[in-house]
Amino acid sequence: MPDPQSPSTHTPQISPFVELDRASWAALAPSMPSPLRETEIVQLRGLGEPLDPLEVSEVYLPLSRLLNLYVGGTKALHEVTSTFLRERFESTPFVIGVAGSVAVGKSTIARLLRELLARWEHTPRVELVTTDGFLFPNAELERRGLMARKGFPESYDRRALLRFVSDVKAGAPEVRSPFYSHLAYDIVPDAQITVRRPDVLIIEGLNVLQPPGPGHRLAVSDLFDFTIYVDARTRDIARWYEERFLKLQRGAFSNPRSYFHRYASLTEDEARSRARSIWQSINEPNLLQNIRPTRSRASLVLRKDADHAVSSVLLRKL
Repeated sequence: MPDPQSPSTHTPQISPFVELDRASWAALAPSMPSPLRETEIVQLRGLGEPLDPLEVSEVYLPLSRLLNLYVGGTKALHEVTSTFLRERFESTPFVIGVAGSVAVGKSTIARLLRELLARWEHTPRVELVTTDGFLFPNAELERRGLMARKGFPESYDRRALLRFVSDVKAGAPEVRSPFYSHLAYDIVPDAQITVRRPDVLIIEGLNVLQPPGPGHRLAVSDLFDFTIYVDARTRDIARWYEERFLKLQRGAFSNPRSYFHRYASLTEDEARSRARSIWQSINEPNLLQNIRPTRSRASLVLRKDADHAVSSVLLRKL
């Protein structure tokens, strides 16, 4: 009887993704000059994220080119479909979803892709919307007993988000989303973000890759043309969250209008303890229960190492 552990009988693992290490990924676009100056890259960084020109050139510039090619391919498909149907339809925005944990760096990546994509042919108009604007207002979260679960799927007005993306994909000339203030930690009444038929719309949020909920046939992720999941080890994200909390405590939290102003006077040890408590009670459970299980639904996964740098890229096979 053959040894099940012997190389001759071992079945290689089959994956729906092609995995490339960073060097192999960077080699796919070795001659593209970065269109961003170092000062622009600094402005795009999130707190505690050591984004540098090399990372932009080796990881995000090739990614922006791939996305640009996907947009071009979608436009070409639109043309042949219109010809087949013998009708002329205007093409609709190409929608990209960016998902991942709190503190993993997805907001920085979304901002960076917006700037890079806008430099490419076929995608000069790129807009970015975060799903924070579709959180229920704090008063409604309090009424539903969900304030301690802010960021979990049930804390979002998923119907409003689905309507928003549906209208964008239907080609509506203007679509509006609510505005969220991180200073107030709440939706700002009567404030809106208006999206006017961009070439590309990037939607960034924790749970944008969620499948349809019970009793629902459609999820917002069903309307995306391309999706990105930003991945890292849980222990690394926990550390990044703690360090970011300390930077906010010394900065934004010192503003008397900040929702978290009460943390501004904590000692460093107290602030670290509070950050760990929030992570362990809210952000880590949300990551493990809701966010990470959607990773396999992404078109592309960016894997980060402990230093926040992308180490490998997984691209879904076509």
